[in-house]
Amino acid sequence: MKKTLISLVAAVGLLVGCKNTTPQAPANNFERATATLDSIYRYYGIPDTPLLRENYPFDADYRAGYLASEEQAQPNPYSYLWPYSGTLSAVSALMETDPSCERLLDERVLPGLSQYLDTLRKPAAYASYVNTAPASDRFYDDNIWLGIDFCDLYATTGEERFLDRARMIWQFIESGMDDVLGGGIYWCEQSRRSKNTCSNAPGAVYALKLYAATKDARYLEQGKALYAWTRERLEDPTDGLYFDNVSLEGKVSPAKFAYNSGQMIQAGVLLYRATGESAYLEEAKRTAAACYERFFEPFDPGDGTSVRVLTKGNVWFSAVMVRGLIELYEEDGVSTYVDAVRQSLDSAWERARDGHGLFETDFTGVDRQEKKWLLTQAAMVEMFARVHRLDSRK
Repeated sequence: MKKTLISLVAAVGLLVGCKNTTPQAPANNFERATATLDSIYRYYGIPDTPLLRENYPFDADYRAGYLASEEQAQPNPYSYLWPYSGTLSAVSALMETDPSCERLLDERVLPGLSQYLDTLRKPAAYASYVNTAPASDRFYDDNIWLGIDFCDLYATTGEERFLDRARMIWQFIESGMDDVLGGGIYWCEQSRRSKNTCSNAPGAVYALKLYAATKDARYLEQGKALYAWTRERLEDPTDGLYFDNVSLEGKVSPAKFAYNSGQMIQAGVLLYRATGESAYLEEAKRTAAACYERFFEPFDPGDGTSVRVLTKGNVWFSAVMVRGLIELYEEDGVSTYVDAVRQSLDSAWERARDGHGLFETDFTGVDRQEKKWLLTQAAMVEMFARVHRLDSRK
């Protein structure tokens, strides 16, 4: 028991590297972010390892429902890569405000991430579970999210090690492209049955961030191609939102998720900046308006007013959509969508936290759940950090 307590204190103590450590009553979104990150390491941390649990309270029988097969979704003591990767996004976003958070990145996040790296299969890439376990599937979208984060870390710090890692991952992503269905990136290396918006829309964002970092025209052309392919194959022309995936037989899955459309917003803005072609910006605006109608809902906070907040569901999907909405706001200055994000975060902080400082998926606080997913908490850190940075530049 004593050893466990010491390990937990050490994990939480890593946050001291960020200049705004967590006071009793956080006054701004950066302090909310670091308070939530404290809670992540306190309740999901595992003694003597930088790895994390996937849920709190820990459930030894938990089986992930988002993998390519039930066989892969075995009960495991550690988080799968996707939820763990949320901590990289969270700390990267924090570093845009406070570079001293790089200490946490180097001492906790990257050592844990390294345990998912698979260098035996070529090209090297991150697997869905730790490399000390039997070989697990490798997902193109999982690796794309990491590649985007490494591009952002390079943009923040100028450190070549981050760009080198982003380039390495891109080689794996290229191995998942072919001419089936006219182009696009598969979802899973071991299960090439579909090409998904969640690999192609962020794939475009990733390529465009590599272009911004390197000025290598090859990345710009790849970003354009992925964006065009996703619009052609997966856009719903009736509203500008995006369907989830298309099978190799050409059957489109009709599900629509916030992150898919949000990444197309971000890709459109990045393409507009790279090319000056206004059509990309107009497409981003149309999709953003549709996201606002679909993924935000009216809420009465009890004071006789009505605001719009993010709808209940996968909070990380919302956080990735917020990336696109912020990117668009920085280009057109229209605050409607980011104002709704601010209102959502305020409501979540006031109404949707439990006694451990962990968040529900319903920002109105009505629906409460006993089990809290790691990726939900990491997504909250990211959104608090991004909105704080946006507000601090006013």
